Amino acid sequence: MFEIIRRDGMARIGKFEVHGKVIETPALLPVVNPKINTVPPRELYERFGFGALITNSYIIRGTPELNAKAREIGLHELLDYPGIIMTDSGTFQSHMYGEVDLTNEEIIEFQKAIGTDIGTVLDIFTEPFWTKEQTADSIVTTLERTQQACDMKGEMFLNGVVQGSVYPDLREDCARKMAEMDIDVHPVGGVVPLMEQYRYSELVDVVMSSKRGLNPNRPVHLFGAGHPMILALATLMGCDLFDSASYAKFARDDRMMFIDGTFRLQDMQSLDCNCPACRGRSIDAMKKLDKKERTKAIAEHNLYQIKQEMDLVKRYLREGRLWELAELRCRAHPALLDALRRLGEYQDQMERFDPISRDGAIFYTGPESRNRPVYKRYLDRLGERYVPASDKAVLFEECPGKPYSRPYAEQFAKALKAGYCPIVASPFGPVPAELDEMYPLAQSLFPEYPDMETEEAMEMLTFRFVSKMGFKEVIGPEQIPDVETGSGLDLDMMRAKAVARYQFGLAAADALFRGDVQLVKSKKTGKIRNVISDGEHVLSMRAGDGIYTLKMEGAKRILTATEWPHMRVVMKDDAVPFVAEGRNAFCQFVMCCDPELRPMEEAIVTDKDDNPIATGRMFLAPSEIPMMKKGMAVKVRSGSSDE
Repeated sequence: MFEIIRRDGMARIGKFEVHGKVIETPALLPVVNPKINTVPPRELYERFGFGALITNSYIIRGTPELNAKAREIGLHELLDYPGIIMTDSGTFQSHMYGEVDLTNEEIIEFQKAIGTDIGTVLDIFTEPFWTKEQTADSIVTTLERTQQACDMKGEMFLNGVVQGSVYPDLREDCARKMAEMDIDVHPVGGVVPLMEQYRYSELVDVVMSSKRGLNPNRPVHLFGAGHPMILALATLMGCDLFDSASYAKFARDDRMMFIDGTFRLQDMQSLDCNCPACRGRSIDAMKKLDKKERTKAIAEHNLYQIKQEMDLVKRYLREGRLWELAELRCRAHPALLDALRRLGEYQDQMERFDPISRDGAIFYTGPESRNRPVYKRYLDRLGERYVPASDKAVLFEECPGKPYSRPYAEQFAKALKAGYCPIVASPFGPVPAELDEMYPLAQSLFPEYPDMETEEAMEMLTFRFVSKMGFKEVIGPEQIPDVETGSGLDLDMMRAKAVARYQFGLAAADALFRGDVQLVKSKKTGKIRNVISDGEHVLSMRAGDGIYTLKMEGAKRILTATEWPHMRVVMKDDAVPFVAEGRNAFCQFVMCCDPELRPMEEAIVTDKDDNPIATGRMFLAPSEIPMMKKGMAVKVRSGSSDE
């Protein structure tokens, strides 16, 4: 059973339960060769904290002594390992050495017989150099074997491996067919050659096309990915599980893994590592260890490096900053930077899972930051939902202070009094003054000296926006006329309406701001706190991100003013009374929802007759909800019974 408990876009922290044992994802599974225990499995569990590992059932089956012992006492006792054990099937051996001498049925039965927690199908490893026809034919065999394994698996969990070489359409098709089967984990296979050859941009295509077809209710395992330098990027793309045999293989070759690459001990000039395996040792002392002791020490160092990076990835994920970490890590190697840039081609796909707001600020790390989904969403909604309060505008250059209405206070006031809309050219593109306190605009940090790509984008996007809005007059700040009389424009009311349009759409905003509208502002900060329309409290604005929370009266108005399914999450009858009392809406009780909703966005929870029963914030993306067997769909803020 897999449950998403925290997310940052496509990346997620999950709880994966296998036969009563639980691990938190993202997680790395060390690969243990059952014939060479470089680091004993018990140490991996107790000393390093790895709650799951991978070993090779093909090797165990082909080694008479191990075969007999595993059948007699079971895999866990054989390895002396109490955690979750996943077994490979021999597919990788077929990639390395040619055909293997067993059938899919035989290896599935053997994995069951020795007590494997998660078994693997004997799939066909699709090589990057294969033709599309050859790859397509092999996928047919893989799918047939996978279905056979599903029929045989019994209580054993099963890996259904997505294959497809470097062909995105074949990967997606294979993934969709796998998603329909009784599978528990979705590994993305056949990618080791891409990583060995530093073809990381193609790896992005493979993962993202596979993710399009996979079932979000199952963890995604990127087979063979265990180097610390790739973990942040792979997690960002929605991979949950990883594995590494390299920690031991590299150690036997005196190679040490670091976040910025792998280095041969003989070439290193110093050992600037404070992990438990290296602490207190100089580079010369490490080199002088006998071969067996040195191999174990380097293997432990490699494991600590992987574990430390995995823990850091989780921290950034929890803090909503994983994009930032991935961008930093991808500057460790030009091929990784290519991969990060390739990921920018998947903005549309990633935007569906990207939260409408995050707790922390957005840090700009370079031109690639503009590929984040948050940029696309802002520009899309600005173009579709912004309504200028005047047909005249004043363009300002960006200044370091945020929100812009503070450092530009006097000039904005002068422009508004003269009936001009202040617009600031920023790295996000054009920012109307009435949106400058809203996430992500005020919650972002950029360098004072922009790069050329950002400057060009600012100019181009602002020009397009001004042209699209059809302003009759556009001037600079120095041209603002002095006006002695006239009511001018009310920035607070402009802000209140503009944010509502950005969040909820034009028709919904009109319904929320009908009749007599009063804005309740904070006495301390002067910011809008509540919107009262015709005496009804319809909206409250959060101080941290300048975004609204929706009240029940506001929800009722939106339902009346908009067509189904706009902003709706529809619950099954059994759940309606509980959600109406303010309990969270869980996936298994959701009938359907608006596909345009995004994680952390305001949602209206209704019954099947379109009656509002609660308001809250989306936790999952709409496409995920019908697939999930467990977990929260909407974090409910208040139910209709509370009104």
